[in-house]
Amino acid sequence: MKRLLTATALVALAGAAQAQDIVRLGTEGAYPPYNFINDAGQVAGFERELGDELCKRAGLTCEWVVNDWDSIIPNLQSGNYDVIIAGMSITDEREAVIDFSQGYLPPAASAYLALSADADLMSGPVAAQTSTIQAAFVAENGMQLVEYATPEETVAAVKNGEAVAVLADKDYLVPIAAESGGQLVLLEKEESIGGGVGLGFRESDDDLRAKFDAAIKSMKCDGTLDAMITKPEYFGPEAKTWGDAGKEGC
Repeated sequence: MKRLLTATALVALAGAAQAQDIVRLGTEGAYPPYNFINDAGQVAGFERELGDELCKRAGLTCEWVVNDWDSIIPNLQSGNYDVIIAGMSITDEREAVIDFSQGYLPPAASAYLALSADADLMSGPVAAQTSTIQAAFVAENGMQLVEYATPEETVAAVKNGEAVAVLADKDYLVPIAAESGGQLVLLEKEESIGGGVGLGFRESDDDLRAKFDAAIKSMKCDGTLDAMITKPEYFGPEAKTWGDAGKEGC
């Protein structure tokens, strides 16, 4: 009987250890090409491919969880998932409440999308997704801010006249402008905001963050991260990459 109980305990411990190896990746699923939900109802995009590769390199079994953007940090903190991978820019304000990995995307331009190239950004509200670096920028730079919960709603606000323009990541807005048939245009004016994009972690998860940091660094060192960034279906050959700077310390 003692031997049977010991075996049962070992099985339970093994199951617990396996469960601990499952890492839940939280994303928005609404911000292509970073992340979106495909026709099969699965998380797709650059961050899906990146997250799967990082988990493989870190020796982790990962699951994907979709969460609305406006509660993505609180739900990390409450334990609904273990990592944020959702196009989140590294900022001092966010680092006050969560920890970040090293960047997996360099700082990129933010752009304005409007109905005409001569849109006056001071003539009416400028739309931005709530709790983004773009929303903070609009509010801090003398423009009238109107916030929306989803990126789709910010673009719709421009189309229906609720906003004179939307400020968002240029990588998100370029295909929207291209697919609008001339209805929407990118303004020449661009903004440089934020310190690149990283994974978000609870402040207590140093060991997990270190595993992902090592995996990101390995992708920078062998060039696979830059190759992934510049895929045509993601950010394209003209995208900003890590280059030689990413290979420092390899």
